[in-house]
Amino acid sequence: MGRTRRGQGELEGQVLGALREAEGPVTAAWVQDRLGGDLAYTTVVTILTRLLAKDVVARERHGRSFLWTPTADVARLAALRMRRLLDGEQDREAVLASFVTALPPGDEQVLRTLLDAAGPEDDTQT
Repeated sequence: MGRTRRGQGELEGQVLGALREAEGPVTAAWVQDRLGGDLAYTTVVTILTRLLAKDVVARERHGRSFLWTPTADVARLAALRMRRLLDGEQDREAVLASFVTALPPGDEQVLRTLLDAAGPEDDTQT
């Protein structure tokens, strides 16, 4: 009863973080153990499968189970979540404007630098 329920995004980040700490491909049981074992094995497999669908992990068959490896980092996973949230809104411009105006000055400068580096023609991510 004392366990705190973690959100899907938090679990995905923890699972991906554990995979990135591994020295090579690992099983879901290894991930479960690495996260402290309080998660059900089926929960870990579900999270790994969701990460596979998001193309941030890869798996290869190993006997009757799979070995999992990361193909992206936690930053990419967070960016995918942000993109999914933005895609769910009808007024993207208003959401982006609200996001940008709420940024602290340091983050705003980082965003400006990244946008300048991307250039106006870099629209391949749409």
